[in-house]
Amino acid sequence: MRLLGCHRQGLPLECNSADISLRSTDQNSKAASDILGHLFTHPSPSLSPPGNRMAAQVGHIAVMTCPNKTDATMVTWKISPKIGGPCTLGYRADQKKVDRTNCSDSMNCEFRSNQSYALEIQQVGMADEGNYSCEVVTQEGNFHQMYQLTVLVPPRLSLYCDDHRNPVCEAAAGRPAAEISWVPENNSMTKADSHNNGTVTVLSRFTAHSTDGKTVTCMVYHTTLNETKSIACSSPQSNLILYISIALGFLIIITFMAVIYYFKLHGCRLCHKTEPPDTSLTHSLQDDTTEVEPYTTYVQKENTIYNSVSDLTVGQNLP
Repeated sequence: MRLLGCHRQGLPLECNSADISLRSTDQNSKAASDILGHLFTHPSPSLSPPGNRMAAQVGHIAVMTCPNKTDATMVTWKISPKIGGPCTLGYRADQKKVDRTNCSDSMNCEFRSNQSYALEIQQVGMADEGNYSCEVVTQEGNFHQMYQLTVLVPPRLSLYCDDHRNPVCEAAAGRPAAEISWVPENNSMTKADSHNNGTVTVLSRFTAHSTDGKTVTCMVYHTTLNETKSIACSSPQSNLILYISIALGFLIIITFMAVIYYFKLHGCRLCHKTEPPDTSLTHSLQDDTTEVEPYTTYVQKENTIYNSVSDLTVGQNLP
């Protein structure tokens, strides 16, 4: 049987004589028409729509939903992870019970009837990546929904200077691989290393020769983040000059302080040796002598009179 340009106008299927040629009896023609009509009016419920691609970051929550059917009698999730064996989670609406087959509790899955019997993974891990298929059983038939879950891993970023004082930007253990660019734009060497767990480390080395002491910026692009870091790498000669300058500065400061201390110490000794006598003390002594002299004269006169009287008394033998 050869079909070209057929269109369905009713049952049985009608096609133009120019587009269809049946080499069989009338009974076979009627049977073939009935089969084609049945295929148009009753498509197979087992045919699944294309899988939806879904990405979730490691450590975050992932939610996948089934077709929204309120009269579902049973919901079945079939999981085929890339790591480990397949497992099945079944939910019966009449018993409100979840049955697990070869599924560990570490997946932390649960059903929510108000979210179209959603499958929820609380903390997504690398082992959760794979294919997820949901089947909803109703009185109308079976309905399917498929997902392809991809787990994203943000890279660990670092920016440093290598032994040759070249800036190096590294995005370690990311999934998928990160992209690295530089500002200012210049030649760079990029290397990517794949790991067994599916993550990739990208290392980019800035190779310009005129960046001594200049600031360069590394820009990292990833599905989970966009981040920039800046650094300035100096050559060993520049660092040596800087260290020598700092050492000379400290030496000059110490020498200057020593000179000041020396002159301060010996200058004070010289001042003590050449210091003129204190005239104020001399004047004070003279003033004190002047004040004492009248009293001294008076005492001397009194003593003279006393001596004269004493001599006279002795000479006259007076009592």
